[in-house]
Amino acid sequence: MAPVPKNLQVLGDELAIAWADGAESYLKLTDLRRLCPCAECQGERDLLGRLMKPPARPLTAESYQVRGTSPVGGYALQIFWGDGHADGLYTYLKLREWGKNPPELPPLGPAFPLLPVR
Repeated sequence: MAPVPKNLQVLGDELAIAWADGAESYLKLTDLRRLCPCAECQGERDLLGRLMKPPARPLTAESYQVRGTSPVGGYALQIFWGDGHADGLYTYLKLREWGKNPPELPPLGPAFPLLPVR
């Protein structure tokens, strides 16, 4: 059975999720944004299986701020980011998995600068 959130809120720099079974997950907003599952962020495969990915969008401090969320069809969460990005649908299954086993991401550094808000 797919996990179902009972409540979720942004607390500081994390998305806190209380699951219907009593478990809790705390996910860093910077990680969620960098893991955005949309085709613009992760790319998509063409008919021959080649990964097609547009140039990376520069991320600013607003890129990691949540302006709102919306449930999608009882299986996913849409996050509305401060820079206007909102295409990724984060499945509850994936959010629960990341809560138990956070993905290892390279640190934000020169390759992934945090640009100032303009």
